[in-house]
Amino acid sequence: MGLPALQKLFCRAIWKVHCKNTHWEVKRQRYRCKSCRQTFNDLTNTPLQRTRRPHIWVRFIECMIEGFSLRKCAEQLNDEVTHVTLFYWRHKILSALKQIPTEAFQDIVEMDETYFLYSEKGKRNITERKPRKRGGKAKYRGISHDQVCVLVARDRQKMTYSGVLGRGRIRTTKLDEAIGGHLSDSNVLCTDSWRAFSSYANSKGLAHYRFKSDGKQRVKGVYHIQNVNSYHSRLKKWMDRFNGVATKYLQHYLAWFRYLDSKEYENTASNKKNMLVKSCLFTVTDTNTKLRLSAYFC
Repeated sequence: MGLPALQKLFCRAIWKVHCKNTHWEVKRQRYRCKSCRQTFNDLTNTPLQRTRRPHIWVRFIECMIEGFSLRKCAEQLNDEVTHVTLFYWRHKILSALKQIPTEAFQDIVEMDETYFLYSEKGKRNITERKPRKRGGKAKYRGISHDQVCVLVARDRQKMTYSGVLGRGRIRTTKLDEAIGGHLSDSNVLCTDSWRAFSSYANSKGLAHYRFKSDGKQRVKGVYHIQNVNSYHSRLKKWMDRFNGVATKYLQHYLAWFRYLDSKEYENTASNKKNMLVKSCLFTVTDTNTKLRLSAYFC
């Protein structure tokens, strides 16, 4: 790499250019920022930072696209790394994928919520409730604090937003925080009859079509919520393979599924390369310890 190219490298610590090359360490070129004097390499603050086996990441990406379990991934990689290490690799990649922004929606936007049982899978010494075995079921009937709300919004061009909005019923304030920046006056909302959607549409002056959950009228001309309901169905079916996920990691899995759904689950060379490159475009500073000790908050 020539000097002009080196000078275009950014220091990820303070995001400034004009970094110079310094020395070679463990066969990978390091650079020093002229401003903060910190050294870094081309993998700093990416999922591949400090990795000892960069040669198997592409094969691991392939396993992720296939949706393999961690133990099966380890088998596919000839047990070069353990399934525990792959767990952290997975979440470092997903930490990057969840930062992929959702572009502004166009025309008709279907929006609906779905719910997952609140889970502290993997946590020891749960004190606020009795531990559940094999997933279990909610303590209360219907939508309660035991359920975690996931909002999905999707236009007819398949641009999709999916995010965790908190425990219990969806609230108008959370709705605006999550989706407000992606909508404009030209959008037409299609939702179910839950009052939070009506309140939000009225406050924003958006055209709004409501569909009751009784299923008596599912379509009004070109307006319906069948696309977003189909997305929910695919999401729930895909999530079943994990036998429940900890709620603190739920946003990671939503980002993973959104990426796979946008690529139509095709395990092509282009998609593998795209997923690896995308995951390296965003800053990821999560260490194994930080991921393990992270807590759910919303």
